[in-house]
Amino acid sequence: MAQSRVSFSRICIIPMLAGAAALLLAVLAAPMPAHADIYMYQDEEGIMHMTNVPDSNKYKLFMREPRPKSKRGSGSSSGDVRLYDGMISEAAKLYELEVSLIKAVMKVESNFNPNAVSVKGAKGLMQIMPQNYDSLDIRNPFDPHENIMGGVKYLKQLLERYEGRKHLALAAYNCGPDTVDRYRTIPPIDETEQYVKKVLEYYKVYKAKGIST
Repeated sequence: MAQSRVSFSRICIIPMLAGAAALLLAVLAAPMPAHADIYMYQDEEGIMHMTNVPDSNKYKLFMREPRPKSKRGSGSSSGDVRLYDGMISEAAKLYELEVSLIKAVMKVESNFNPNAVSVKGAKGLMQIMPQNYDSLDIRNPFDPHENIMGGVKYLKQLLERYEGRKHLALAAYNCGPDTVDRYRTIPPIDETEQYVKKVLEYYKVYKAKGIST
């Protein structure tokens, strides 16, 4: 499906509050497509560039469109465990991975919250880092389909790198393959050790429930 785009390619800076107000009015006055998050960057000439489909890592989030709250309640940051089953199955078939493993990673990474953002900047359901967007074909990390397909692609690459050894692939998903290569086992990092443990526990639970393929 073609993705809609709103682009304000040459918005000149106006001093201080007047400039901010002018930018905001320009954004609000433009017709917005669904889920039209707005990204912006300032170039060397002091010109603001704005778009809802960033095609460069120069863009930073300027305004996020409000999204519906979780069906589990207004205070919950988790998503419906079944909401993304179709996309997960699609990715599982494409990359020949178990649905139960993908779902376990997603559970620990974001608790099925498509708008999750970590303190390190990882985003979306599979918590993709910005430096990996290009290699994983991700333009909008908050788009569930893009994020799942990109995250599963990366998980597949790691499983191939470590010859199917899930504990090493999961450790690399958490702390990076260079760190895992350096230790040649799960690195002695508490966060990574707990991450691998949790994912494998959920993997066993989902697999026992018949969520495998």
